[in-house]
Amino acid sequence: MDNMTLEQKIYQMFILGYEEENPLACAEFMYALKKGLGGVIFFTRNIVEKEKFRNAVQIIKENSLFKPFLSIDQEGGRVERTLNLYGGSHYLSARDAAQKGEAFVEQQTQWISQELNYLGLNMNFAPVLDVDTNPNNPIIAERSYSCDPDEVIKFGKIVAETYKKNNIIPVGKHFPGHGETNVDSHLDMPVLNLSMQELESVHIKPFKALINYIPAIMVAHIHYTAFDKDKVPASISKNVINYLRNNLGFNGLIISDDMVMGGIKRFTPFEACKKAINAGVNMFIYRNADEKTIALIEQLISAAKNGEIKEEQIDKSINYILSLKKSFKCC
Repeated sequence: MDNMTLEQKIYQMFILGYEEENPLACAEFMYALKKGLGGVIFFTRNIVEKEKFRNAVQIIKENSLFKPFLSIDQEGGRVERTLNLYGGSHYLSARDAAQKGEAFVEQQTQWISQELNYLGLNMNFAPVLDVDTNPNNPIIAERSYSCDPDEVIKFGKIVAETYKKNNIIPVGKHFPGHGETNVDSHLDMPVLNLSMQELESVHIKPFKALINYIPAIMVAHIHYTAFDKDKVPASISKNVINYLRNNLGFNGLIISDDMVMGGIKRFTPFEACKKAINAGVNMFIYRNADEKTIALIEQLISAAKNGEIKEEQIDKSINYILSLKKSFKCC
């Protein structure tokens, strides 16, 4: 870290995607790689043919200033990014896999791990640790292992441990729990009025139980009134991040959910990132590396240079990022 410039440090704090099958077709994405981009996220649009995608991953590695996290949402069921390779879902959802038992969940996670290893990836935004308590939830449902937090803990631990054995970084999501919402945070910011006791006994329980098994956690764009009276999502809440660090003792990487989602759009991108950095979030996902995203990163660099954002806070994030990359041989 001592040899990194401030500019490189802030680029390290971003995980970006690109629209095309070929990363070379996105000038802004390639620019970010060469500036020190910390991670890449892949979507269905990027994975059309297996060997072409492997070549794309290799191109990314060869053009990166620093070795990046190479990430994907490969949960199984409706959240799979390899749909083009199989003409549809290839794996069972978390709920369906859990109904087949522990051995099946471990086996399916092993299959996913092997595929991600073959494709050249090193991070998966899974397991989902949300507890499916609301039957009208439009976004979690079968993505959760169960409506019982103890079942979520049991299967979440199997999944996390299996990924780690295969050198895939598991990312638990969506802290502090998305299972009770009735609004899709891709569209708008859900508001949860649950008491702290309700949150801790059900929704936070899996994260607390697995805090030493999960090296990275994704934070949700949901407002929890138990943490904040002001209408801010967990992803930029100092109270939520402090609770995760201090009350639960989490010492891993904290990543935002996709920052273009409706749950965060009441804030400008710069305002959202600035608040999140000050709160203690370490990395940001932006699905598209475009002119607006590059301009945002450059704006954050300027803000750090003029003291609007403390470099001490940025350095804390870089420590978490580099520590995780080192432990999983990503650097």
